Amino acid sequence: MVTHSDSKLKLLRLLQAKSVFYGDFLLSSGAKSSYYIDCRLTTLDPEGAWLIGEVMYDLIKTEAKGQGHPVDGVGGLTMGADPISLAVSMQSFKDNPGRPLNCFVVRKSPKAHGQTKLIEGNFKKGDRVVVIDDVVTTGESTLKAIQAVEDAGGVVAFVAVLVDRQQGGRENIEKHCKVISAFKRDELIDPARAHQTADRVAA
Repeated sequence: MVTHSDSKLKLLRLLQAKSVFYGDFLLSSGAKSSYYIDCRLTTLDPEGAWLIGEVMYDLIKTEAKGQGHPVDGVGGLTMGADPISLAVSMQSFKDNPGRPLNCFVVRKSPKAHGQTKLIEGNFKKGDRVVVIDDVVTTGESTLKAIQAVEDAGGVVAFVAVLVDRQQGGRENIEKHCKVISAFKRDELIDPARAHQTADRVAA
């Protein structure tokens, strides 16, 4: 029987193999880094999506139960959150087809035609939701999603992220709501390789 810990270990190994790169990188925050985490190579991988659905859904289900309040949906700022949200939603249907978690997408800007929505998918005013992100660095994209949900009349129960880069983003978000994560940077990154790369770039 496959357990949650088995799935989490498999997902960790997959992230390390597919999504961690060492070199000289410029992050969206403007900061330089000797490593880069590209979760989309895992979240858009068939096995990765399956494992993420299991691991993140279990994480969310446990936190919601601990808070004593059910949640209605999951979603976040496109596009990092999109495959994770869908994987979680599908896993929730498998676990509880009578009350699955709806999936929604927060656009970076409102649609210019049609219903001019900022939030797409199965979200409605009054929903209690979990905001998703793949990697949190400064927390800026997650905070945008939180603002969009609240402006649309939703309630953010908490934030669930796949990887916390441990660079202050979690703390920024937690000024507004709780953050839970499946993994932290220190679990994914080989510090020796990161330091070697940084030293080589500096030289």
